Amino acid sequence: MRLVAARHARMAMLLGLCLLPAVSARAEERKEWAAGPYAFSDEQGGFLIRAASGSGTRDDPIVIHEELESASPVTLTIRAIRPIRPFDASGEYVSGIMYMRVYALNNSGLPWVEFEFELQEILGQPSTFGDGLSFDQRSKIPENIASPDFATFSREFEPYDRLLFRDGKVDPLETAQFEFLVTDYTPRWVFYIVQDPRIPST
Repeated sequence: MRLVAARHARMAMLLGLCLLPAVSARAEERKEWAAGPYAFSDEQGGFLIRAASGSGTRDDPIVIHEELESASPVTLTIRAIRPIRPFDASGEYVSGIMYMRVYALNNSGLPWVEFEFELQEILGQPSTFGDGLSFDQRSKIPENIASPDFATFSREFEPYDRLLFRDGKVDPLETAQFEFLVTDYTPRWVFYIVQDPRIPST
């Protein structure tokens, strides 16, 4: 009996060692990408940033290429790497105005029928009106929100800052495109965007 148990333990250990290199290699892919006055990180896990570029202005938006490994929410970490100068339009400083374009590869194995973005100034806590962070909340008819993959969108303010794209479908191994404007009238050094792909309920 002890001999069988020992064999099982050895097999489990060997199997674990075989899996370790793949897990470690995936973890090593995670890193920070600099674009404009910010650095973008996939350190919270669940997805990988493949590229980042742009300065964050209207004519040169921040462009993020990412791969989502599941249909669970993932969190993009954004850090300021240059000085803060509110409302500076050069793209050289953290101005509180950042135009973004996100390309999200669906590597979850499941179709997405909705996709939500949520801003958080403090990780895990809703963004309230007082923090100044939003998806262009001051604009009643936003002109900077679009997706060729989803026909409609809605914004939710208080106690959250959420942007939900609906009426579309992104199959596995297809890439969804999203465009939006992030405004932060009291710019901080670090904030987060939670990305939540939604799958069919049936």
